[in-house]
Amino acid sequence: MLLDQVFEPFIKEAPICVMARGVLQRILNPQHIDHLFTQHARHQYTNELLFSSLVELMSRVVLRQEPSVHAAYRKLENQLPVSDQSVYNKLQHVELAVSAALVRDSARRVAPVIDTLRASLPPLLPGYRVKFLDGNHLAATEHRLEELRRTWAAPLPGIALVVLDQEHMTVTDVLLTEDGHAQERALLDAVVPLVGEGEVWVADRNFCTLGLLGAIFARRGSFVLRQHGNVQGALLGQRKLKGRCETGWVYEQRLRLRGEQGPVMEVRRITVVLDQPTRDGDTEIHILTNLPAKQVPAVRVAEVYRKRWTIEGLFFEASAVLSCEIDTLCYPKAALFAFCLGLLACNAVALLKAALRAEHGEGVVSQRLSAYYLVLEIRQTYAGMMVAIPSDAWSVFEGFDDAQMAQVLGGIARRVSIDRYRKTPRGPKKPPPQRKRYKSGEHIATSQVIAGRKKR
Repeated sequence: MLLDQVFEPFIKEAPICVMARGVLQRILNPQHIDHLFTQHARHQYTNELLFSSLVELMSRVVLRQEPSVHAAYRKLENQLPVSDQSVYNKLQHVELAVSAALVRDSARRVAPVIDTLRASLPPLLPGYRVKFLDGNHLAATEHRLEELRRTWAAPLPGIALVVLDQEHMTVTDVLLTEDGHAQERALLDAVVPLVGEGEVWVADRNFCTLGLLGAIFARRGSFVLRQHGNVQGALLGQRKLKGRCETGWVYEQRLRLRGEQGPVMEVRRITVVLDQPTRDGDTEIHILTNLPAKQVPAVRVAEVYRKRWTIEGLFFEASAVLSCEIDTLCYPKAALFAFCLGLLACNAVALLKAALRAEHGEGVVSQRLSAYYLVLEIRQTYAGMMVAIPSDAWSVFEGFDDAQMAQVLGGIARRVSIDRYRKTPRGPKKPPPQRKRYKSGEHIATSQVIAGRKKR
């Protein structure tokens, strides 16, 4: 028996909460986190407030166990040797390299357990490792800084580029900038060293530059990128019909590009003539790829590109289900730190889902499991569980190796009822009705509307 009997009542009533706390205990081992801080911090240092204590405090806010940073501080005040102002000062200066390292490290620690569970998702392209790349502009904060109180402009705390591994569904890297006005392309130079041989990078047109295409090609990687209007070349031959995907007819044509440094690249241009125009009114989209046509047909390329929305779902999960975009954190470093903790929590949830896939099947989990209800149970049960189970008991998770961790998570996942956390599917979307002005001005009494309904 790897777990003490003290866990049994909560495994029976709130298994997801036990799994989540165990995973976080392993990822956020205080000694490991403080060592990570020592490795990556260049200017910030530890005096009285340990970095691991700051991470624990902010994790409570990100998981919505506490409504604010100050509320979390009040709960932990007896354990912290500093004032609340010292906590805010530490938050304001968390270095971007440290925040990014937290996310990378969590993915590296989660991946071997997922592999041990044999719960990786089937590869989108057998023989390749698919990576999704997308950017996220953090939501505007409140006007709390003195300099912001005199403007109506929305204060933007920064931008993050996120790399998602398709098979593990973990965020493997995050690239950060404090400049909220910067374009996502400003971070592309930092993407290049992340590209590995045999990887396929999938992204929207904002990332389609000659420089990135050439760099991925040079590093023996592959790309599936929507063509940007600024990336032009010479079309070769006639485009040929290759079949149909879910959203329209698929055509293919060769395209010759001249790189920024002079060399010429020939790529495949996959065109999808859409059944329905995009939100921007586009009736067709063009996708550039250097994948071999014999191994990856044009229709398959189009299907892989459509899967880029996977990472949009991750952003929604991180910002809506968790609380990683905290509008009261006006200092950019603090806001980006909170966002990275949200991504770390998403990696923890990815391991939970992997354990559930191992026991209940990939189809059941992907189609029926709701991340919202998973996190809701964690928020509702966490505080009581932490009171009932001594903190020393949780340290057992820090000593588990990958095989033991997989064994424990699998055993708990076996006792989870998926129906308890099932999604609530909605019907097909209907076009919104046209609205008209109300004769009395900008307001309307709901009671009058209901009364009018009864008369009809």
